[in-house]
Amino acid sequence: MSKTYDAIVIGAGHNGLIAAAYLAKAGHKVLVLERRHLVGGAAVSEEVFPGFTFSVLSYVVSLFRPSIIRELDLPRHGMELIPLETSFTPHQGGPGLCRWPEAGRTRQEISRFSAKDAEIYPEFSLTMTKMARFTRNIIDSPAPDPTSLMPKELMALLRMGKSFSGGTSFLDLQAKLLTMSGVDFLDRWFESDALIAPMSCSGIIGTYLGVRSPGTAYVLLHHYMGEIDGAFRSWGFSKGGTGGVSMACARAAESFGAEIRTEAPVQKVLIKNGRATGVVLENGDELQAKLVVSNCDPRLTFFGLVGEEHLDDEFAQRIERYKFRGSSGKVNFAVDRVPQFEGREGTAHLRGDVAIAPSIDYLERAYDEAKYGDFSRRPYINLVVPSLLDPSVAPPGKHVVSCFVQYAPYNLKEGPEMWPEKAEAFGDTVTDTVEEFAPGFQKSILHRQVVTPWDMEQEYGLSEGNIFQGELSLEQLLFQRPAAGYSRYKTPIKNLWMSGSGTHPGGGIMGAPGQLAAKTILKSGEL
Repeated sequence: MSKTYDAIVIGAGHNGLIAAAYLAKAGHKVLVLERRHLVGGAAVSEEVFPGFTFSVLSYVVSLFRPSIIRELDLPRHGMELIPLETSFTPHQGGPGLCRWPEAGRTRQEISRFSAKDAEIYPEFSLTMTKMARFTRNIIDSPAPDPTSLMPKELMALLRMGKSFSGGTSFLDLQAKLLTMSGVDFLDRWFESDALIAPMSCSGIIGTYLGVRSPGTAYVLLHHYMGEIDGAFRSWGFSKGGTGGVSMACARAAESFGAEIRTEAPVQKVLIKNGRATGVVLENGDELQAKLVVSNCDPRLTFFGLVGEEHLDDEFAQRIERYKFRGSSGKVNFAVDRVPQFEGREGTAHLRGDVAIAPSIDYLERAYDEAKYGDFSRRPYINLVVPSLLDPSVAPPGKHVVSCFVQYAPYNLKEGPEMWPEKAEAFGDTVTDTVEEFAPGFQKSILHRQVVTPWDMEQEYGLSEGNIFQGELSLEQLLFQRPAAGYSRYKTPIKNLWMSGSGTHPGGGIMGAPGQLAAKTILKSGEL
């Protein structure tokens, strides 16, 4: 006899686990199905080499919503965030630039490159923090529907409009953030290339764009909307790796009665008379449910699990046009000592992130190679040494070095299927680049893991290797994520919902899509 659930969630990424936790907390019978042998999706920790735990893909936490932590009591389930303390940009032949927790110390560092920038930096940080506070309700609420005349939708639009208020100068600033490139926006504040270059990098994460491409200023703001313990623009490590966040969400879901199955790949969503009624596993088992929630990206959900035959042509075309364009890779190292960068002694400057982004031209040259279908030979690298703040991820005296790398375009000029043949060359490029700025790094390497966009797609289910389940470009945000008319987590298939980063408000370890999807479902009356 088949078992019937109130809700089946496909995919145990952190958003899916959060959706399951909220639904189970409301008293519903929930099953989570995960294809891999462990939960977490892209927010996963794995002991890839004995004694070394890697945050294989996502590696820092910033955008995670405080309300989820409170409502699911995640600290009780093991969630522990460790704030990053510094942001360091190395330069060859010099000490580089480090931004510290202490404002005075940061001011001294910046003043070596520009006295003007040192004076204005605190004002910039304050302005961006205010912007983030004004706009954070965008990521804490479902996207409003601009085509609806229903009172509640008009009120949602009014509330959103109020977010974009605050005087003429503030509106002008918001307009520029929505239209300008990250570099052009920062140019309005600063004059030093050494400061603008690393700051502009936040605008290209998860996009196939360069730091001079229009629209990247908004992505920069997107990363400012994160907070830890009420502190905006705070980034942190999850103790035990980013899988610690996912495990806390899983334990919370289980504490409310949800069931989680790993190594249970779903083949398709069962659809009868235009309504989702359950799922079919790859082993042939059929599981029934009142509704199904897909935590997969839009392409995998509609073209893989649903099937185009169940979609009208217009909607199918919208999903077909939805852009992924994965542009990043990941290289993780197990090392026998901490990297030593030129001009800096000790490890204090490494208790945060290291941006290998010495100039705007460096970043643009990296993008130029990607535009023509090749990985960057001297890429932008965001490097962290989490074992300095969390010794649990490496053996005593040893360390983990995590490198997020752009650009590594999924669509190589030879075709994405050629990535397995290019993986080691890509890993060598990353190793060589770090060596340029931290001489002796190569000799410290004990083990290396190379993760390409192809791996992200094949192993982790991220179409085209996009870490955000779709680009964070302006035409794919708010009520157009993933398609106009379907940003509220519901799909054209009755009783089929979505909860992943391919829905509003987008990617990052934030949990908002899962939380908002569950709360919308609970209000819908379908359970």
